[in-house]
Amino acid sequence: MEQKPTRVRIVDAARDLMGTVGLARTTTKEIARAAGCSEAALYKHFTSKEQLFLTVLTERLPGLGGLLEALAVDPGGRTVEENLTEVARQAALFYGQTFPIAASLYAEPRLKARHDAAMRELGAGPHKPIEGLAAYLRAEQRQGRVAPDADPQAAAALLLGACVQRAFAYEATPEGEPPQPLDVFARALAHTLMRGLSRPASRRSPPGAPCVRPPGPPSPGPTGGPAPPAPRR
Repeated sequence: MEQKPTRVRIVDAARDLMGTVGLARTTTKEIARAAGCSEAALYKHFTSKEQLFLTVLTERLPGLGGLLEALAVDPGGRTVEENLTEVARQAALFYGQTFPIAASLYAEPRLKARHDAAMRELGAGPHKPIEGLAAYLRAEQRQGRVAPDADPQAAAALLLGACVQRAFAYEATPEGEPPQPLDVFARALAHTLMRGLSRPASRRSPPGAPCVRPPGPPSPGPTGGPAPPAPRR
């Protein structure tokens, strides 16, 4: 059987190790050993463990980033709700696989700080999907398919935050898994979010505006009937 190219073996080994022992405890030396190559050969393909981590995210895990970039450029022929359903589905799969990989960093503050610095240098990080989804929603806003006073950044954070939550929040329940199947969760999340994104702007008050109550019935007068009108001055 023909051996896979060195780069492919390195990425596969990185994915397996990061998924089992976590990103913090995975070293380039261990990745090279698992890939059957020298550490020097690894560095011919990747400048750092962080760059290799990003390659694992883009080449071995559900394609969230590519989907968001494509939607921002061309939303396609589907409705906003259909697009958000697909985003929610891919995001839930993506975070379900990346959360166990990256969670170990939070137990190692120094490694976490170094990792964050490397992500900034590479122009990457967990904020990127939020920015990508917000950019798509702004594009839909320009097309008139999202209410003009909706907040794309808040909507993106709500949708993706729910997908991150799904990755770990239900592990301590008796069932040990989310209450809804993935497709049901994605559809329900997108449908609920659309209630805010597509609500006619004419029915909303601008942010910070005081709440105006509709006029109620007239106050009763001394005899129990409506109070007489105030005299004119």
